[in-house]
Amino acid sequence: MTTAPAPVADPRPSGDGRPGPSPAPGRRRRLRRAAAHHGPVLATYGVLKLMGFGAFLFLLDSAGDFREKHPRFGGGAHPWDVLGSWDGWWYQQIVLHGYDPALEPIPGATGLITLQGNSAAFFPLYPALMRLVRECTGLGPYGAGMAVSVLASFVAALGIHAVTARLGGRRAGLIAVGLWAVWPGSGAEWAVYSESLYVALASWACYAVMTRHWLTAGVLTCTAGLSRPTAATLVAALAVAALLAVRRRRDGVGRPLAAVAIAPLGLAGYLAWVGHRMGDWNGYSKLQDGAWAHTFDYGKHTFDVLSSVPVGHFDYLFAMPYPDLIGVGVVLLVPVLTVLLLQIRPPAVLVVYTVLSFAMVMGTQQYFANVSRYLLPLFPLFVPVALGLRRLTLPSLAALLGVAALASGSYAGYALFELGVP
Repeated sequence: MTTAPAPVADPRPSGDGRPGPSPAPGRRRRLRRAAAHHGPVLATYGVLKLMGFGAFLFLLDSAGDFREKHPRFGGGAHPWDVLGSWDGWWYQQIVLHGYDPALEPIPGATGLITLQGNSAAFFPLYPALMRLVRECTGLGPYGAGMAVSVLASFVAALGIHAVTARLGGRRAGLIAVGLWAVWPGSGAEWAVYSESLYVALASWACYAVMTRHWLTAGVLTCTAGLSRPTAATLVAALAVAALLAVRRRRDGVGRPLAAVAIAPLGLAGYLAWVGHRMGDWNGYSKLQDGAWAHTFDYGKHTFDVLSSVPVGHFDYLFAMPYPDLIGVGVVLLVPVLTVLLLQIRPPAVLVVYTVLSFAMVMGTQQYFANVSRYLLPLFPLFVPVALGLRRLTLPSLAALLGVAALASGSYAGYALFELGVP
């Protein structure tokens, strides 16, 4: 009879003087498992994103229009400088100078824009992480912002994979990650913008709800509320899911209701702080309306665009033909994908989050050219597409996503940053 080999002992003595077991093999096994599990996700996203990013920079350099523009408004000395302009400029100013919330009228101004722009319009989590990276690495505000965005985009890819794989398997999860890399609006993922950070938090918050980790979901949603105002839709989605769980008596009462109580604190806390500093509890909304013409108009502006672009008219507010045409295509695609999403009967948190996020964007007056960026957080819409595409062979998938990645340099990058106002 043979005997099993004895375990390898660590030559270092244990607490009683005898050799102890080596922890190295266990760590190596865990690392190998993690690499096998997460490596394909990170590689899929990274390769596709690099293809689109390279195409975007090539288009910028070839056209050269950015050289004629102000560095704050889509210009710079190098193509990559464009990625730190527009909203990116504001985030860098927050890192350098902090916040000073105020409602400052523009002397003699009438019409849409009557207030001076103020950094309080931009939520604090992203610039706080930029400042942390800056302090730890010595990078400037631009480099720190890019580092946070790129890292967060990979975390978002892992979250999107986790959500999709739970509903349709790992292959579908990988395809959803590919769609995240090439989706309209994906040009904002690797820029000094907060989209990647928000989607990372939102996707993992939804996954936490799906796996019934209620307190984790509450904390992630609370944190997302410090990233973007659209986190209100995530708060509502979590609340609906928690109340359904309480009704079905699946997880008791305490943890779901605690998650509901925690979830809105980030969003409500920041809005309250801004209102207090401005001396007006509705200060944030007034700033968005008066300085950026972002106001909830129940879809009037969206209807103007959707009824004008198809007939070739561009006489509506903030018209930008090429980005608006892309935006109309995305907006018309969302209801179709939502119906497909409903057909697979996903968890309520995904449905509520998607429908409310879409409604919030459609009901707000803003630059319609930005709509593909504003709808980028609707990652649950990737799920039905991924389920449909998983039947394709690997070469077909690689060709489809590869071509989309190269094309995204134009429709998701150049259209957003150079032909529109992101």
